[in-house]
Amino acid sequence: MPSATCPDAQSAAADMAEPELPRGEGQPIASEQILQGRSCVLIRHGDALYALRATRAGKLILTK
Repeated sequence: MPSATCPDAQSAAADMAEPELPRGEGQPIASEQILQGRSCVLIRHGDALYALRATRAGKLILTK
């Protein structure tokens, strides 16, 4: 008889799995390395300026 599993635990484990990276993209960079203790950093991409913010809930938000 198959063992019962909790769907929430399975989806949480899937969320924690490393995302598949495109070939040649290198290793992931920790957000702490980018933010360096700040809650917001500005990123220039071409002619646009973006703000990368860390929320109190531990999420990242990138806005233009």
